[in-house]
Amino acid sequence: MQEVQQQVEQLLSDTGRLKSEIAKVIVGQEEVIEQVLITAIAGGHALLEGVPGLAKTLLIKTLSQALDLSFKRIQFTPDLMPSDVVGTEILRTRNGEQEFQFNKGPVFANMLLADEINRTPPKTQAALLEAMQEGGVTFNGQYHALPDPFILLATQNPIEQGGTYPLPEAQLDRFLLYIKMDYPSEQEEFQVLEQTTTFSAPKVEPVMTAAALLELRDYCRQVAISPDLINLVNLLIRESRPAITSVQEVKTWVDWGAGTRAGQAMILGAKARALLQGRFAVLQEDLLAVTKPVLRHRIITNYKAESEGVLSEDVIDFLVEGLWS
Repeated sequence: MQEVQQQVEQLLSDTGRLKSEIAKVIVGQEEVIEQVLITAIAGGHALLEGVPGLAKTLLIKTLSQALDLSFKRIQFTPDLMPSDVVGTEILRTRNGEQEFQFNKGPVFANMLLADEINRTPPKTQAALLEAMQEGGVTFNGQYHALPDPFILLATQNPIEQGGTYPLPEAQLDRFLLYIKMDYPSEQEEFQVLEQTTTFSAPKVEPVMTAAALLELRDYCRQVAISPDLINLVNLLIRESRPAITSVQEVKTWVDWGAGTRAGQAMILGAKARALLQGRFAVLQEDLLAVTKPVLRHRIITNYKAESEGVLSEDVIDFLVEGLWS
């Protein structure tokens, strides 16, 4: 038991060093960094949204370096094909005989950056669905397992929506968190300008291995959460559905509420956050910290909400205030 406790303490110490290594390159954005780490520890995938120039790509690449994970990047474009993501078969000659051999695509990496994922058609977006859910891809009837761990971090730009293809709800639901990245503060922006316009570039040192991350994921699921807190999650998820809710704002502005996967994501995200805080039990503050990233892409508002300028985040505020306060 003492040996297990020492292992956990060492892993938690590594997560602290992980934050420090990322901070060498990424100035500020503490909440975003925490949410990306929650995604990795909880064993999920994340969608990052932010205007150009906020270092979304740099953050993801830095995280892969600090975790010592293999990293691939795909720039999603309108002409990108599923085979450009998954891979394709090529004809090879071996011992005088010709045979087809599967040539793995960039999806075969520990950490995959799907840059501007909403700029490619649904057919190519759908190529990632099996990878996100099953940890593998099927090509020509044969299943190919992806490296473990496999983390998909996708980015999208909230502006320039012309020529983009909104992600279908089925794919959005497979993202554990929908992370929004905002502009840095004045002081943080000064640091960025000062730090990135010199010859010196900080070097990111690996502080954790893929095996250690998988071990941390196992401990994440062992973090305690009380039945009362699970009941709070269950209540929030069910009350987000307009057909059965008692919250008037949901009845007025929501077409579709969150599914069961949202509750699972909220609990796992809260457990991962508790670990990052050095705790082995979930508090209500952990649930609150992940509520919006978990639900903002799973609560689908209607035309009335759109005409009145009501966002899914506004509905979440009404839900939390009415049910958890």
